[in-house]
Amino acid sequence: MSDPIVIIGAGQAAAAFAGKLRALGSDRPVTIVGDEPVLPYQRPPLSKKYLVGEATFDRLLLKPPAWYEANAVTVLTGRKALAIDRTRRLVGLDGGEQLAYATLVLATGATPRRLPAVIGGDLEGIFTLRDKADADALMADFQPGRRLVVIGGGYIGLETAAVARTRGLEVSVVELADRILKRVAAAGTADLVRDLHRSHGVDILESAAIVRLVGADGRLAGAELSDGRTIAADLAVVGIGVAPNAGLAETAGLTVDDGIVVDAFGRTSDPDILAVGDCARFPYGDRLIRLESVQNAFDQGEAAAAALIGAGGAYAPQPWFWSDQYDAKLQIAGLHHGYDDTLLTDGPRPGSHAVWYFAAGAMIAVDALNFPAAFVTAKKLLEAGKHVSRLDVETRPLKELLA
Repeated sequence: MSDPIVIIGAGQAAAAFAGKLRALGSDRPVTIVGDEPVLPYQRPPLSKKYLVGEATFDRLLLKPPAWYEANAVTVLTGRKALAIDRTRRLVGLDGGEQLAYATLVLATGATPRRLPAVIGGDLEGIFTLRDKADADALMADFQPGRRLVVIGGGYIGLETAAVARTRGLEVSVVELADRILKRVAAAGTADLVRDLHRSHGVDILESAAIVRLVGADGRLAGAELSDGRTIAADLAVVGIGVAPNAGLAETAGLTVDDGIVVDAFGRTSDPDILAVGDCARFPYGDRLIRLESVQNAFDQGEAAAAALIGAGGAYAPQPWFWSDQYDAKLQIAGLHHGYDDTLLTDGPRPGSHAVWYFAAGAMIAVDALNFPAAFVTAKKLLEAGKHVSRLDVETRPLKELLA
């Protein structure tokens, strides 16, 4: 058993890395270490179909159990990696076991930020939604007629709000910034999504800070806001962002800066240690970025595996994302960072729109709400590196833009 590969973390990036190795014919020993008691699974359905019982957990598995046995990939579930000994190339696990590695892959993901206990963040009935255990805990409280406060107007919070409203809960979304989706989308997209939620009876409260969460017998009963209002609540979901799980890497002396810093091949400051997925910060143009998305976890995991065995080059992502809310689908192509102009266009049917982003006169991203043709067009244009101006989008049909 020579040149063993140890992967810490058992999410999308880890499964993609192991799968790509085997698809390319590598027979190096692979061990995946995951702290959850289950095999790697898809996370996006947790806040959607799984949460409301429309999808069983086995349908979320990234690979069937038989795949791991057939491909000689060992998965240690319910185990935690505690330390990395770079000199001896050993990973220390809980229970005292040590795993030797020739290549170590950090696919440790990210952890939801929580509200501090000093304002009531430790009350019963307050949830985050990141893994299966979170979804399982929330299910019991997700009952019609109950009052839910969603703290944070990002995609996770808004997706949870949509599912809750569909299930008959009374829902309020509390956002500290002056509008929802402040960090991830333009005002035009926020306007469309806000209107969507309000049309379904969700109360959207912007420029509203949580001063204190009020409890009764140790359980959440309400939320006091900075404007003096108090919202009654039976439960709350906190969606105020995540922090990369980089502590293990930092303790081991690797370069960490808002994530584990890697090069275009997934290599950390120690060339025998790679990092992929939500925990990794990698080169994109003239800057370093982290991408918290399924697309990045999958593509970066595969790219790093291919590069490791000399079967691929540098990772050059073309990011895309999606968000399902009610019967609406928001599809995003590209990154809007640095945009200086936007354009709203209407799709072929009511409720379909696209917000196009431009920087220095060139299209760099699109948010397409119920407008798949705009998403597909922008995605192909970005992948081809084609320059498209605002005037092009305003005056030419989508098919002509691709010509």
